[in-house]
Amino acid sequence: MADLGFGVLLKVGDGATAEAFTTVAELIGLSGPGLSMDTVESTHTESAGANKEYIAGLKDAGEISADFNFLPANATHQGLITDQENRTLRNFQIVWPDTAGTTWSFSAFVTNYEPASPIEDRMTSSVTLKISGAPTFS
Repeated sequence: MADLGFGVLLKVGDGATAEAFTTVAELIGLSGPGLSMDTVESTHTESAGANKEYIAGLKDAGEISADFNFLPANATHQGLITDQENRTLRNFQIVWPDTAGTTWSFSAFVTNYEPASPIEDRMTSSVTLKISGAPTFS
């Protein structure tokens, strides 16, 4: 029942009231988000069997790491760089290549944009998005 990752898309919103999303050009790989939840110790003097007890703490949607063929003049690549420079919180979507058309939506900051241009290989760029708030899974 496995699916290939081929066809996954990372889309960036334009910030308009009726927001439109544009695919960031030439994605070659994506990982994340790393969903996690803190726990807070709530042990007390009557904890059963002298065992530590915990309550659920705050959740963190983590980060998205994405790699692209680096296209220096491409508007979507330039937009990511501009958003990082301006500290812009932007809406994004990951559209998974499954038959259900699963889409994860989230707001994030571009915290890292790193191009690479090896002499004998294609130019690439690595982007890190830090999710702010709760993602939506649909």
